[in-house]
Amino acid sequence: MIWIYSLVSILAVSLISFLGVLFLGIKKEKLEHILLYFVSFSIGALFAEVFIHIIPRIVEEVGFTVRYGLYFLLGLIVFFIVEKYVHWHHCHKVDHHHEIKPVAYTNLIGDGLHNFLDGLIIASSFVVSVPLGIATAFAVLFHEIPQEIGDFGVLLYSGLSKKKALWLNFGSALLAVVGGVVGILLASTVSSIEMVILAIAGGGFVYIAGSDLIPELHQNKCSRCSSVYQLLFMILGIVVMMGLLLLE
Repeated sequence: MIWIYSLVSILAVSLISFLGVLFLGIKKEKLEHILLYFVSFSIGALFAEVFIHIIPRIVEEVGFTVRYGLYFLLGLIVFFIVEKYVHWHHCHKVDHHHEIKPVAYTNLIGDGLHNFLDGLIIASSFVVSVPLGIATAFAVLFHEIPQEIGDFGVLLYSGLSKKKALWLNFGSALLAVVGGVVGILLASTVSSIEMVILAIAGGGFVYIAGSDLIPELHQNKCSRCSSVYQLLFMILGIVVMMGLLLLE
């Protein structure tokens, strides 16, 4: 059943890569305004996933020792390396004026690695427990919505056709399935590896929310009213993840 739960959840997250095409008819300014609310929601969901799902589960299973604190910090470093040296970044804007296609392929490589890590994390969470797996899948799903829309915009503005951008983005998303398979196989052969992966994932989620997403909100000038809505969406993300505790 772990295989079924994991692969179905990962495929559902991967299908989010097609979401970008639905927003093509929306004006850039309005779309970016909408994406900021998705980003706000994602911040709350990711932080909540770490502090009310991942860390409590690690403490319950193995205790949060210095060793796991180091794994948590390793997650921060891993996601920093992926962003810094593979040139992957969380993109939530649609006006990226790149003139050469290599930029698109560089983005796909970085995004593919990120998707692989997402699949690894989701599968490892399901190995620990089904409720934790569902919560992790939702956290990743919420985060993928604004990212995939932005990535699709990057591919289009890099010179790719709509059809090619759509399928390349989906191909990159499917690397999450590979990550999921690797995660389950590792969990079945290496003792407590799922807890190590969860700790690393926790550090990665904190990095994504704190380093990529929150600055995204600060960089966009908005009215006081919009700032309040961003805060409310952030709180909503936390509330939704808290609601998933009812599954446990």
